[in-house]
Amino acid sequence: MSKSPSNLPAPAFDDPKHHLRIYQGDCLDLLAQIPESSVDLVFADPPYFLSNGGITCHAGRMVSVNKGDWDKSRGPDANHEFNRAWLAAAQRVLKPNGSIWVSGTAHVIHSVGFAMQQLGFKLLNDISWVKPNPPPNLSCRYFTHATETIIWAAKNSKSRHTFNYKLMKETNRGKQMKSVWEIRPPESWEKKFGKHPTQKPVALLERILLASTNEGDLVLDPFLGGGTTLIAAFRLHRHALGCELSAEFVSFSIQRICSNLVQVDLSLTCVEFSLDPLPDPMDRSNSDVACRSLCRGRALSNAANHSLRRLAAPAGSAATFCWIRFPYMPASR
Repeated sequence: MSKSPSNLPAPAFDDPKHHLRIYQGDCLDLLAQIPESSVDLVFADPPYFLSNGGITCHAGRMVSVNKGDWDKSRGPDANHEFNRAWLAAAQRVLKPNGSIWVSGTAHVIHSVGFAMQQLGFKLLNDISWVKPNPPPNLSCRYFTHATETIIWAAKNSKSRHTFNYKLMKETNRGKQMKSVWEIRPPESWEKKFGKHPTQKPVALLERILLASTNEGDLVLDPFLGGGTTLIAAFRLHRHALGCELSAEFVSFSIQRICSNLVQVDLSLTCVEFSLDPLPDPMDRSNSDVACRSLCRGRALSNAANHSLRRLAAPAGSAATFCWIRFPYMPASR
């Protein structure tokens, strides 16, 4: 991924080594500043406009469905105009053979599909993501909501989109993969630092990226949320940009990404030595704990830092010591 264009703001997070970058701000403003025809794939999980004062069931308890002002409906016409606006902006930055995936429930996905047709996208598939063991319907007046729809579309009718058919067939035990995917919600390790109210499982994003991108491709998520798209891109050696309006969710994404960077990039250097060597004039008074930045560039949270701690054996014995990287965990509020 090249350096940020001069008209883009400084990223909230930038990891040049792994080509990952997060910008904080309104996606419409940021998309307008990304170069035209520069992105291979867009994955978007836009607002579902579900925060209407209703209730749902979570972990056996009745809870509100309200997620924040960003998820409140402005009415069908305004909601649709918003979908048209960000889809048009995403279409502009897609490469000629690029494609886009958009997830949603019935509250928003029909507007998304109609807007795609109005803008000239080429509809490829509508994936039914089936969630095993969904929460029960408390009103007992509807079928239990157990699916989300993900629309996959190419930039336009002339696009020769990427589809790794053989890999998908191998993944599906030698059979053509169908458009019904049963994938569990986010696992416990994905919620280590908390969770975003609409967080998608890493397994879902990994399948999408494996199906429709190649290593080194640039992926854009205009509604980054909890950072799952960037985590999947990192794990699969793709480059990725994320846009997120909320500073809280930017910080949450950085924590998750840096945790994955530490797990993969953990390095141990071990040396055999005697703890009673010849006198050494080096001042070691400040060497027990040293800190440096794990992620280059800027970060909104100290979660982007980690500590280097020395492990040593008692004096007078031969021992092995090593420097180990540990993620920095901010004090709970």
